[in-house]
Amino acid sequence: MTKPFQDRIAVVTGASRGIGRAAALALAEAGAHVVAVARTQGALEELDDDIRAAGGSPATLVPLDVTDLDALDRLGLALYERWGKLDVFLGNAGVLGALTPLAHLDQKVWDQTMAVNVTANWRLLRSFDPLLRASDAGRAILVTSGAAHLGEAYWGPYAASKAALEALGRAYAAETVKTKIRVMMLNPGPLRTRMRASAFPGEKPETLRTPEDLAPEILRLASPDWSETGKIFDFPSGKVLTHRAPE
Repeated sequence: MTKPFQDRIAVVTGASRGIGRAAALALAEAGAHVVAVARTQGALEELDDDIRAAGGSPATLVPLDVTDLDALDRLGLALYERWGKLDVFLGNAGVLGALTPLAHLDQKVWDQTMAVNVTANWRLLRSFDPLLRASDAGRAILVTSGAAHLGEAYWGPYAASKAALEALGRAYAAETVKTKIRVMMLNPGPLRTRMRASAFPGEKPETLRTPEDLAPEILRLASPDWSETGKIFDFPSGKVLTHRAPE
């Protein structure tokens, strides 16, 4: 029986845990060959073991830090040399930064948050653009956050980075609207992840949905059948949202 993502190549960043891990497993189970990117070799090997145990094809493991921009360019070249295309890019790797007043924020924290959450995704889109165009249905999914729209105190670096990421995604969607590429931002909402626990240490994790609950929606966004572009899929509401400029 042919699986829906058979012969499709999918890159997942932040694949060692949380949303990235759940997405990588779901994509592999659906037949995709997963290129799993994360910093920790051991965690990637555990992911690969789980993919194999679930009947998926062995993943390609890429242990790197997404702030190593030259390595991201080399990744694009390696994908081109091996497959000549990329069908799915899930830009999931992200950091929370520091929850602190902007006036107290350390420059290194700001730079790191922007480097991981924004610059790495731009560099990957730049590197992957010809590969996504070579696919019969290239799909780019960028993981955002409701924080980009809430304007809450102490969330400055994270909120600013996710707002910038959404602007980046909309621009790329506009640039590729006449191609077979579709670009979506994904707002997971509150999920049972390590980042959520860091931001809300008093919250009861059992009250939250899990990354595994989100994974089927990621498959939907990654599917060749998905037709929307330049919009946000809001998991808490289950709706596709269109950006509204100030009136």
